[in-house]
This record gives sequence, C-alpha cells and structure tokens, in this order.
Amino acid sequence: MNTFLGRRARMAAATVSTAGLMFVAGCASSGGDKGAGATADGVRLVKAGQLTTCTHLPYPPFQSEIKGTVQGFDVALIDLAAKNLGVKQRILDTPFENFKTGAFLNSGQCDVAAAGMTITAERKKNVDFCAPYFDATQAVLVDKKSGITSLADVKAKGKRLGAQAQTTGEDYVKQKGYDPVSFESSDAVLNGLRTGQVQAVVIDYPVVQRWLKDKANADAFALVDNLNTGEQYGFSVRKGNTRLLAVINKALKDAMGDGTYKKLYEQWIGPYHADSPAAS
Repeated sequence: MNTFLGRRARMAAATVSTAGLMFVAGCASSGGDKGAGATADGVRLVKAGQLTTCTHLPYPPFQSEIKGTVQGFDVALIDLAAKNLGVKQRILDTPFENFKTGAFLNSGQCDVAAAGMTITAERKKNVDFCAPYFDATQAVLVDKKSGITSLADVKAKGKRLGAQAQTTGEDYVKQKGYDPVSFESSDAVLNGLRTGQVQAVVIDYPVVQRWLKDKANADAFALVDNLNTGEQYGFSVRKGNTRLLAVINKALKDAMGDGTYKKLYEQWIGPYHADSPAAS
C-alpha cells in the first residue's frame, strides 16, 4: 500500500530552496486541518491523496527495503492509518537526526515520522507523539570470539563498542561512560561487527532478533545483555496536528482490539505473548 521515494529523489527534495521550504511550512501550519490537501476526514496532508511518511532506512524489522519496496512493522501500522484516510502511504528516506528536531515535519515535507523512534522529553518539545505502540529494550550483541559476556565486559576487557548515531542506545552507553564508535545506520552497525571495527554493539532488541534469524549471524554473534531502558516507541507529527494524531491513535487502538497488531507483530518481530511489547 505504500510507495517509496528513493535516495536520489530524497536528496533532490532535501535541496529545495529556503524560500520554498518557508512557503511549504507556512501552508502546513495554517490551521493544520483545512486546504487543498484535506481528506474527507478533514485531515490536512502535505500532498493530496497520500500520507507522506519520513523514515530512515534501513532499520529492520521496523522498516527496510525488500525487493524494491519499503516494508516492516512501522510501515504496516502506518498503512492502517492511511487506509482509514482513504489514501496510500508514500515513504521518504531522511537522515535520522531530523527526527529529534521534527525538521521535515515542520517544513511541510512529511505528515508523519515513523522510524522505530523512542518517545523522549527532548523530542516532545519539537513534535507531538501518538500513543506508545511498542516497549523497547536495548540489546548487546557481540562477536563470539571476543570473550565478552556483558556490557560491563566491553569496558573491562578494553574492547570497542558500536552504536547507531543519534539513537537512544548511543545516548545510553555514553551516559554509562562508554565512547562508542558511531555508525550511520543499523546495517552499518552490523557491518562494523562483521568486519571487526568493533567487538560489541548496542542497538534495539528487535533489530538484533531480526539479525539472528540469519544463520550466518547466529553462528558468528551472541546476544549477551538485554538492557531495560524504559523506552517506548511512537510515531510523531508536527506540533498541533491533532486530527492526524487522532487518526493514527485510532488505527493503533483498532489494530490491538481486532488482532491485527498481534498478526503484524508475529510477522515482523516474533512470537507474541501476553507480555510482548505493545501499546499502552
């Protein structure tokens, strides 16, 4: 149900003139619910007939390009909101640092941001979040040959730790006194472990779950720590876009009530139990 704007097109979009961005932002913030892009439900969209989603690729199992189409848990959930609006989802690949500031939402390039993103007080200053839809923990994955058995072991044995830049996982280990090697994407994190640039990495547990489904990864790496950091994921919209937020919240609530959430969870993440991470 979604369409994907590739990196070349995304880069072109990112070079729009400042004047153009100011004009788009002005349109997007005027009332927030009326205009040429409005749907039958009165939700103002940045482009008529589609729900434009900012994400950062790749980040499986939440979003990644599979056979030319962006798919994943986040993608499937936002598709539900798009369906309720009577439109299709269009995905725009953007730098992750923009999710902290809400830059692409506030400039009018995207309607919603969905990127396996933790709700934080800092981010709430710039964007509005939907109800939490996923409880997340951070995992420590290590090279089996490293002898590392915990996060503390990384420091004790003088090994190198990797993390994805601009993420809560990176923030967490920095607060614990580590100086992690920063990688741009989750793929780069895994490659850093494969090539020996680092001997351990910290990243969201569902991402590690997905990696370990591959036999080559399972043979080479081991999960040695699961850090309960109290994180919850949320989708974000620009400040004040209450109508779109209501549509997303309803889609999530309905999905949890009718079994759709469970089905998608098992498809993209793994077995769903009574204590599986879910929305509040």
